Amino acid sequence: MQFNELEKKGFIGKIKINFKQIYNYLSRSKKDLSTSKTNLNIDEEWAYTIAYHAVLRAGRALMMSFGYRPKGRDQHKIIVQFTGIIFGDKFKELIRKFDRMRRKRHDFIYEPNKPISRQEAKEALEDSEELVKQIWLFVKEKDPQKGLKYEFLSKENED
Repeated sequence: MQFNELEKKGFIGKIKINFKQIYNYLSRSKKDLSTSKTNLNIDEEWAYTIAYHAVLRAGRALMMSFGYRPKGRDQHKIIVQFTGIIFGDKFKELIRKFDRMRRKRHDFIYEPNKPISRQEAKEALEDSEELVKQIWLFVKEKDPQKGLKYEFLSKENED
């Protein structure tokens, strides 16, 4: 399904592209990744959930860079689908993992008797870092002023 089909079905709506707002989402996404990493040794379920939200925020920023936002129910699912449409087969496995994270995060929030292991949380964090990085790089190329500073390449993120 292409994103124009999502629009026709009322799952997404047009918005004005605002790179300042997009950068705010991406910056918060980076902070979420850091928070997830910090929480990994404290609470793996929350670390997992925070890593998922980092990708969710980045996915929302990606949508906004095309002039769209999710509407109505299942907004998380729509963000996953939209991200998959944009990245296609190139990052198919990462998108599949993003969708799995969406479902597991839902279970954790609404059915807390389903634990998430530390290893699973660690792998989710690594996958989230990679997908957020790819979204940052993609959005950076869409910025007409090329003003987006890509901070994932800094030394502070190499631990």
